[in-house]
Amino acid sequence: MTATATKTLESTLAPPTTGKEQRLRRTVATYRRALSDAFESGADTQTAVNDVVTPYTLTSYAKDALKNYVPKLRRTYNTSDLKDDHPIRFTNRGFRIDHSVNRTHEFCWRVPQAGRGNAFWIPLRINPEQESLWFGLIDGDVTVGEFRLQEHRTNWVLHVTVEYEIAEPETPDDPTYIGFDLGESKLLTGCALQRDTPTRPLIIDGKRARALRKEMFTTLKRLQERDADWRVDERFDHYQNALTDIVEKASREAVEYAESFDDPVIVMEDLSYIRENLDYGKYMNRRLHAWAFARLTDRIGDKALEAGIPVEIVNPRYTSQTCHACGHIGRRGSQAEFKCTNVECHVSTFQADINAAANIAGRVDPWGESVPWKPERDDSPRNGSRCDTATGHRTPSRQPRQTTLAAFES
Repeated sequence: MTATATKTLESTLAPPTTGKEQRLRRTVATYRRALSDAFESGADTQTAVNDVVTPYTLTSYAKDALKNYVPKLRRTYNTSDLKDDHPIRFTNRGFRIDHSVNRTHEFCWRVPQAGRGNAFWIPLRINPEQESLWFGLIDGDVTVGEFRLQEHRTNWVLHVTVEYEIAEPETPDDPTYIGFDLGESKLLTGCALQRDTPTRPLIIDGKRARALRKEMFTTLKRLQERDADWRVDERFDHYQNALTDIVEKASREAVEYAESFDDPVIVMEDLSYIRENLDYGKYMNRRLHAWAFARLTDRIGDKALEAGIPVEIVNPRYTSQTCHACGHIGRRGSQAEFKCTNVECHVSTFQADINAAANIAGRVDPWGESVPWKPERDDSPRNGSRCDTATGHRTPSRQPRQTTLAAFES
């Protein structure tokens, strides 16, 4: 089986000649005027945008991109004001590249220009790690989506969104299940189960992301009170870029952690309905809603697919309340501590996020998920989750030693 992966290729244009740079600047300036006029007109349909941008000296690829983008600014992004540095967007119909080993920069891009015969070629400095995908564009094995051109300081940067097929990873015969738990205090906690025992956990602290979210909320609220809409959009982009950087680094570290084990299978919770089911009070809900949990799980899934690691999704019910060793319901004495209430269990206290990650990893089995057995509870999903739940009692670990919170604090 195959799956479709999406990636954005990035390349820097080789320094253009004076004439080519003037044409690049003229094209970008025209595009931004068309974008501003279409947005300020209140157009929110492709037909309405088309009526505004038709007179502009732009290629049909840029105009079609505007017809797709402007309605989204209002309907999807709720944009109140435009930034001055919007990239110029083109639809995939206008994408052309060429390759030759006889050039210093082997790949060249054909810059779309209005008017027959006005397009020109310019060399690209590609990322060597993405070379195979650039060759895929030449061979037709990789499909182009939208592409964008933007000036960054002294460089022109081309971003190309591509889709390509990749082999769906198969679950190995003797897998190492690795659970990942997402949270506020600890952004991401990973734990591998080897012989049903938590092994070499990974903890990524959430302090930086938490501080950014708090700062973003207070700053944007203050700017909105001052009616400084242009500053709101600017600061919002700043914070979103910073959080995106955190997500990218955390997801990369998670997959590298999984790769350190033999035959890994990543296991994550189904958080499809987390926003609808949060009820921790106004303050906590605001903090949790501000963090896109789905964005981090999606990026881990994307990177795992590229690395050839299978991903399993399980029901999240009780993962933070259940003892990973005996399967009984316990309690979290503090944010960092889980206490097992089963007197016969060898676990007394345990690092709470590692306990949750171990439970997530342990929920995958050939017959369906295992969840804590509690006769007075109905463990059927109440939140519309796609995951089915089988009620059963997990076999307690035979490990005789006492496991405490301090075991993983170092």
